[in-house]
This record gives sequence, structure tokens and C-alpha cells, in this order.
Amino acid sequence: MLTRNQLVAAAGLGSLALLAGAFGFQYIGGLAPCQLCLWQRWPHAAAIVIMLAALVLSGRILPVLGILAALATAGVGMFHVGVEQMWWEGLASCSGNSIAGLNVSDLLNPNVAIAAPIRCDAIAWSLFGISMAGWNVIVSLGLAVLWLMAARKPA
Repeated sequence: MLTRNQLVAAAGLGSLALLAGAFGFQYIGGLAPCQLCLWQRWPHAAAIVIMLAALVLSGRILPVLGILAALATAGVGMFHVGVEQMWWEGLASCSGNSIAGLNVSDLLNPNVAIAAPIRCDAIAWSLFGISMAGWNVIVSLGLAVLWLMAARKPA
């Protein structure tokens, strides 16, 4: 039977592993993240901070916040999967030819190389037919269960 702190550590380290994997795909694998990919990272970063606090402080509030962080990234991931599968339309900023964030002088200067926007509706990598966003949903729901188990344990 795992203790509260062991469950908290497992959940937080799971988020750390997913975040490390995302950065690995980006910086080692050369797969630039789209806007939805970036949004999925923030709740994992929050979960790591929550883990550190929950290992020091007792109570159920922090594990509940961990649940919310895991469910938030799973929710964004599920939306992302829907965009990838063409179940619904994605964000204008990442599903087609957006020039948001570029200034006029760069757009008019032929010597400036402007990268194409990273599309949220294109699957950059998959394993067993499941995209990175899909794996984030699956693993994050498992992390939410760990956080729930931790919240139910006495501090």
C-alpha cells in the first residue's frame, strides 16, 4: 500500500517525465510544438510545483489541485486529439497559415526567413496509432487517479 507522499511523488514525477519527453521531442527530435502542445505543458509544470509543495505540506488541498492540473492537461489534450482527427476545427493560430505575432517589417522583408506556423491538426508523431496528444490524455488521466488516491489518504 502506497503512502500519500509516495502517490504524490509518483503523480508529480509522471508529469515531470511527460514534460521531459515533450522537451526531448522538441530539442532532440526536432519536432516543434504547436500552440495546443504548449498549452498541454503548463499544467504539468504546475503539477510539479504542486508535488513539491505537497511533499512538505499536509492536507488534501494540494492533491486536489494536482487532480485539477492533470485533468486540465488531459482536457487540452483531448481537444487537440479532436483537432488532429478532424472531429472539430482547431484554433486559428495553429491550424492554418496564421501570421500572428509577426511584425509588418519582417513580413515585407524578403531577406527574413519566416517559418510556417506549426499546425495543430497535423500529427507529428504517433505510437500504436495514438498521437502525442493522445498519449498525454491517457497518461494524464492515470496521473489524475494517482492524485485522487493521494487526496484520499491521511496526511
